[in-house]
This record gives sequence, structure tokens and C-alpha cells, in this order.
Amino acid sequence: MDHGENPVSIELQEPAEPVPQLLKLISSNEVAGFDSIMEGETPVFPNPTNSSQPNGHQRKLSISISMPSSPTGATSAGTKNVLFVQDNAKGFKNGVPESCVGSKAKPKGVKFLSQPMPKGSVFGEGANMNQNPNVKKFKDKRFDSFKTWSGKLERQLTNLRGRQQESESEDDSVRPSENEALPVDRYFDALEGPELETLRASEEIVLPDDKTWPFLLRYPISSFGICLGVSSQAIMWKTLATATSTKFLHISLTVNLILWWISVALVAIVASIYLTKVILYFEAVRREYYHPIRVNFFFAPWISLLFLAIGVPPSVASSLPVALWYVLMTPFLCLELKIYGQWMSGGQRRLSKVANPSNHLSVVGNFVGALLGASMGLKEGPVFFFAVGLAHYTVLFVTLYQRLPTNETLPKELHPVFFLFVAAPSVASMAWANIQGSFDYGSRIAYFIALFLYFSLAVRINFFRGFKFSLAWWAYTFPMTGAAIATMRYSSAVTNVVTQTLSVILSVVATLTVTALLVTTILHAFVQRDLFPNDIAIAISDRKPKSHRRWFNLNRHGSSEHNADIDTFLKFANGDTKDIEAALKISSAEAK
Repeated sequence: MDHGENPVSIELQEPAEPVPQLLKLISSNEVAGFDSIMEGETPVFPNPTNSSQPNGHQRKLSISISMPSSPTGATSAGTKNVLFVQDNAKGFKNGVPESCVGSKAKPKGVKFLSQPMPKGSVFGEGANMNQNPNVKKFKDKRFDSFKTWSGKLERQLTNLRGRQQESESEDDSVRPSENEALPVDRYFDALEGPELETLRASEEIVLPDDKTWPFLLRYPISSFGICLGVSSQAIMWKTLATATSTKFLHISLTVNLILWWISVALVAIVASIYLTKVILYFEAVRREYYHPIRVNFFFAPWISLLFLAIGVPPSVASSLPVALWYVLMTPFLCLELKIYGQWMSGGQRRLSKVANPSNHLSVVGNFVGALLGASMGLKEGPVFFFAVGLAHYTVLFVTLYQRLPTNETLPKELHPVFFLFVAAPSVASMAWANIQGSFDYGSRIAYFIALFLYFSLAVRINFFRGFKFSLAWWAYTFPMTGAAIATMRYSSAVTNVVTQTLSVILSVVATLTVTALLVTTILHAFVQRDLFPNDIAIAISDRKPKSHRRWFNLNRHGSSEHNADIDTFLKFANGDTKDIEAALKISSAEAK
């Protein structure tokens, strides 16, 4: 008999000569618990042999082997050499040797003990499910607290695919976040830095910090800064082509048309991605909205739409409907009622607490709206928003100029946001010129303020050294473009070589800056893939850390004896005496 290499599938052939006596021939029914069924029961598997097949034809038998539940059981059962033969082999009758037919021993009837195969192992699914990183990410329940439907859609898809759900105990470790928004105190307690982006050492985050989060959770509202930079370029090139002081450049409106369509596509892409985040991860969007710094960037989408309306090419639309201005300015009014009211009412969201250069975004929208409304022929509405913006810009300008000693200085990565100081006065000068009908002294005052701030920042070369690229760089693209547009408007009123040269220089600098940033952003987004790191600011926990006891022990009433010891310690700590303990003993003895 030829022995195959597969221990389960054995090729059998009728032997030409008697089987050697070295091997003991026994029936499978004599082995307790080996694939046997009780008497009177129907076999689970049909007889694999076919009596109609001719003798001598090789056949493969599929044999189900019952494995013991533990290695101990296998050892206690002993080791036996078993030879499996077909039922019609010589010397056997119904699988039992003829020598054993007449014996009194009868095989014991036992239950079928074959172990079922693991689910999904037929196609190798069970072995690969836990090794595939995409499947692990799909099953990760740690992101459910930020999902709008808490992962219900994923569970439904899993049921449709026929996969077994995890037990409820696995979901106990991931609890959905509370329906109530985090108070502003938690942001200040859990985060640090001027932009409240860095997690404190004593805090913990509710999302895993050992892996990269889903893209939508890492996609911030500040991405609309890219739209501001590109759409403002469309306005600048439109002004270069139509302004009287720059006619000598012979700029075609085709450049404005191309940039405007690029801006439209960019705004549509960025807004669609963030709208998807609103739908799928609403909790993350809500945390950004309640963030004391991030809330200012919720003005950016509407400012981008205002820029598109101002820079629309004449070939696309010669005039815009007046109703469009009311539609675009309604969100501004709602957001300003909320934010400006918080600045006024005080509390943790007062302006002196949350003052940051990004607060200019909440002010510059008033001047952009006034500019668009005045160009449409409106009067009262643009003046209203201009007045509101002027009042709050004055307060914000003073607050940011005299930052409190408790406020931290901006790190190098955020130095470009200082150019937001230039944005508001630049746009305000053009808005007032449209309202008044000419670039009068009011417009010139605002323009000169913007020009001085521009040069005061441009000469500080250290502001542009030693920091890595980030989305914050886009903060100074549209202020630089706004300064160039305001210079062209001023050059049209005061035309000379100096103003014309300044218009060209500022336009070239703004164009080169936006082009360089756009290329760098594309490289970091698609090549290096580090444009959107994990957004720690939205993943803070709602649990306050336990306060640690101080190194010195004070009683609740703050006795004068303990206070004297502290004063003595501070006195000798600053002096030349090194034996502080002796100094404390001396002070205690003197007190007695």
C-alpha cells in the first residue's frame, strides 16, 4: 500500500499481496469517540465509496478526524497506528476484520465528536481578517464618539456581509461623548499655547494618539484660508486689468477669468470636504465651533464667497443681483451677534482672554461685505457693516497691541498670522472709497495705516526663519493681496511713478507668495502627506485631571507660622545660604 503525504486524504488501492503483520488492523468503530454515530442514527456524511466503480481504480477518501479538545486528552488516549481500508477490501467485512466478527466485543456507540471548522476559514477569511490593517481600522470603535451615527452605518454594513458582531463588552471601553458641548474652561485647562493647539502633560485625549486618525477628523476649518488666498488673487488681477494707473501693463482679463474659475473649483472642493465632515463627524465640528480660537475661521467660508462675488469676470456676469448680498451677509450678522456679544459680556470668552491675530477674520468680513454692497449701489447696509467693523477693529487692534503679560507670545510657526493686521485697514480703505465715491482722506488714512503695518512686518526678517510649513502660512496671503489692491486704488487717485511702482512691486510679491504656497501645499498634501496631522485640539477629554498636592503642607486656615516658614524659605533660597533647613529652624526658634 502506498502512503500519501496528506494525513487526511489517503489514496487506497487493493493490495496485491497480504498485508504485513507489523501493522495492527482495527476498525474505526473500536476507537472510542472516533467519528462514530449511535446505533439507529443516520450517518451525517454519505459513504464516499461507489460500488459501481471497478476494482483497482484509485480513489481518494475524505476522512473527518475528531481532534481532542486539549493536548492532555490526546496524551491520555494513547497512541495507536490505524490502517484505513475500504469496506470491500479482502479480510474485512463492513470495515471490521473477519477475525473479530465472531468475538463478543461490540463497539460502543458514541456521539459524533468532530469539531466544526472556524467560520470563514473555508476561504481563508478567518486568518486574514485580523491581519488586514484596513479591517482593523474599520472595526476600531474608538472613533465612534465623534461619528454622527455612532458607527451604526458600519455595523449595518457588517451585518449585510455576514460577519459576526463583537460582543457588547467590547463597546464598553468606548463611550459616546456627552450631548452637551464642552465648556470653554476645558479648552483653557486642557490645552496650552497661543492657539490652544498643544495638549497639556496632565491631560488625556479621547482619541488614540498612537495612530493616524481618519482624514475628516484631521481636516480643520482653517483649510478655508487657501480659498481666501487664491480668490483674492482673482480680484487683484481684475484690478490690474481695469485700473487706470496700471493700463501700461496691458494685463488681459483672461488671467482673471482663469484664476476665478480655479477659485470656484477650490472653494467647492474645500467646502464639500468640510460639509462631509459636518455630516459624518458633527461632534468634531461642534468642538471646533466652541473652540475659543477656531471659531474665528467660521467666517472664512463666507469671506471666500464675497471674494468670488467681487472678482467675478465681466464675461461671466456684468452685474450681480442685490439679493445675493443679503444672502451672504446674513451668516456674518448671526456669527457677529454671538462672538461680539461674548467679547462684551465677559467671562472666559472675553476679548482680553481670547485675543489672537486670527480674530481679525471676524472683523474683516464687515469691510469686505461693505465693499461688495457699495459696488452694487447699496448705501445703508454697507455703512452699517462698515461702522460695526470699525468699532470692533479699534478695540481688537488695541487689545492685540498691548497683549497681557499672561498671554504667551506666538511661536515661530504662527508668525505669519501677524499679517492679518494689514487685512482690515486695506479692505476698509477700498470699502469707504466705494461708499463715498472717491478715494478721499478717510480712505487714505486707512490705507496709510495698512501700508505702515505692512512694512513694519516685512522688514522683520526673523519672522520668516526657522519654522516649518503649515496652513497658518496662508494667513498672510490675502492681506498681502489686499494691500496690493488698495495700493492700485490709491495709485489711481494719486498717479505718479512712486505709486505705480509700488503697485507693481506689491502685486508681484503677492503673486509669488501665493504661487509658492500653493505648490508647497500640494507637495505636503499629496507627496509628503503631512499637511493634516492629528487635530489634538478637538480630542480633549471632559474629565478634569486630579490636582496634585504641593510640595509644602499648608493648613486650611493658612496660619501665620506656615506663612513665615515659606517667606523664610524664599528669602534664603535667593540668598547665599545653602542650609535651608537650618534657616527654617532658626525662624521657628525666633518665633517662639
